[in-house]
Amino acid sequence: MIDKTSLWTVIVLLGLGSFGLRFVFTGLIGDRPLPAWLLRHLRYTAVAVLPGLVAPLVVWPAATGGTLDAPRMAAALVTLIAGYVLRNVIVAILLGAVTLYAGLALMGQM
Repeated sequence: MIDKTSLWTVIVLLGLGSFGLRFVFTGLIGDRPLPAWLLRHLRYTAVAVLPGLVAPLVVWPAATGGTLDAPRMAAALVTLIAGYVLRNVIVAILLGAVTLYAGLALMGQM
């Protein structure tokens, strides 16, 4: 068990760090226009963050004890292909979800 003082120290420091990172953009430069090169790079933030959040859930899912399985890989591939072909994030996510649930139902894991 972690010591309460250490726990609250970590919570406060993480809160201050999170506030500081946001303050740099909103407080210090929020009223000024950003350069075009920075705006161009900021467009790719979601594209970089989403795979980082989803990849561990596909490759090491807790539901299977950390082993790969076909329904999750199929859902990931369908989502990638649908996103690339259709250029619509919501439709790609929905198609991936339908593929996952159909795959789990067919394999009797639901």
